[in-house]
Amino acid sequence: MGATVTLSSKNQIVVPKFVRHKLGIGPGDQLIVNVEKEGLMLRPRPKSYSRHLRGLHQNLWKGTEAKQYVDGERDSWEEQ
Repeated sequence: MGATVTLSSKNQIVVPKFVRHKLGIGPGDQLIVNVEKEGLMLRPRPKSYSRHLRGLHQNLWKGTEAKQYVDGERDSWEEQ
C-alpha cells in the first residue's frame, strides 16, 4: 500500500520525502500524470526519452532469426 497524501485548498499534493528519494526526484522535476480507471498514476518525466526507451523489450526477439522471421512473414502475404 502506498502513502496517503492530502489535496490542499489549492488542489496541490506533497510527494512524501521517502517517495521523492526513492524516485530520485526533487524541486523542478516534472511528473507525468495518467488517469487509470478510478485511480491516478504519477511517474517522473524522463530526462531523456531516447535513453528511457533504450533496451525496452530487448528480450522480445531473443532467439529469433531475423531473416527466417521476415521470410515467414513474406510467405504469409503470398498465401492470402
